[in-house]
Amino acid sequence: MNYVDGHLIDSYHDERQSSSTDRPFVSIIMPVRNESRFIEESLGAVLAQDYPSDRMEVLIADGMSTDDTREIISRIADAHPSLSISIVDNPGRIASTGLNAALQEARGDVIIRVDGHTFLEPDHVRQCIEALARSGADHVGGRMETVSEGPFGEAVSWATGTGFGVGHGRFHYADHEEWSDTVSMGAWPRQVFERIGLFDEEQVRNQDDEFNYRLLEHGGKILLCPSIKSRYYNRSTPRSLWRQYYQYGYWKIRVMQKHPLQMRPRQFAPPLLAAALVVTAILAPFFTLAAWGFCLVMGSYVVANFMASALTARLAGWHLTPRLSLAYGILHFSYGLGFLVGLLRFWNRWHDRGEWAVLKQA
Repeated sequence: MNYVDGHLIDSYHDERQSSSTDRPFVSIIMPVRNESRFIEESLGAVLAQDYPSDRMEVLIADGMSTDDTREIISRIADAHPSLSISIVDNPGRIASTGLNAALQEARGDVIIRVDGHTFLEPDHVRQCIEALARSGADHVGGRMETVSEGPFGEAVSWATGTGFGVGHGRFHYADHEEWSDTVSMGAWPRQVFERIGLFDEEQVRNQDDEFNYRLLEHGGKILLCPSIKSRYYNRSTPRSLWRQYYQYGYWKIRVMQKHPLQMRPRQFAPPLLAAALVVTAILAPFFTLAAWGFCLVMGSYVVANFMASALTARLAGWHLTPRLSLAYGILHFSYGLGFLVGLLRFWNRWHDRGEWAVLKQA
């Protein structure tokens, strides 16, 4: 592989370079913890890639799992010696520290992230390499389709695949290749991490958003390519969905404080909704105007939620309408409340941009 101005230049597509040794070496990094339910299927999808196994390695950063995740990984590694599969300890137990631990051990020209409950299509790695090569992008990501468990999980799958549900998450539903400000997971040339640093280990959540914003600030380009496909098991209970999106909102504050120019108006809609309801609810017993304001805001949201749920149910099935409404409400209110709590928690961190270790050259 060759690079000009930090961008990938296609070298292996040349007809004169057809052997597998001419293809970029790929490091697949997987941050996991207690993924015994999904790790066998997830690793199986990696093993099924149509990219040469002698040009790949898999580094699984395990957050000190307490189930039998490690035993399953070891068994699979022993059964498939043609692909290098190794476990890296992640005592930090969160995705960002796991990603960095794996990156420090990675030998690849290209880094591809896969989560423990994500399942790649067989051409995923090849599509990533080809997209990097033809586009000159610094990060490419694809379309992620959600896989559900149970009736509520099915509703979450549909809700997160709509603009009303997730707003900016175009990787859930994009149907054409486009430049983007963020994508889910995906692939990077190794030089990106040597140039701008590793993932921010402060970010319990939103570490991918923070990294992408930092990349854009360094002049990088991010490509959303729907031909790169994967499947992801979404949350299947109201409680787990609430916790996930509450944390997204909470940690978004630190992303905003570090990269204020990258924020978009759409990202403030859920916290503004939550703030309006909280303030008017507190003032309603004392001021009639506040009570009317609460009714107006809540009523407007209920109407919008009902309309979005009905439109989605036309495709998903009318039986899902109540669960869709609940899923939408959780997505918006948990994120919004998390954002507000994060504002209070990090009120004095507006000038703290953080520091990032840089990946050393192999």
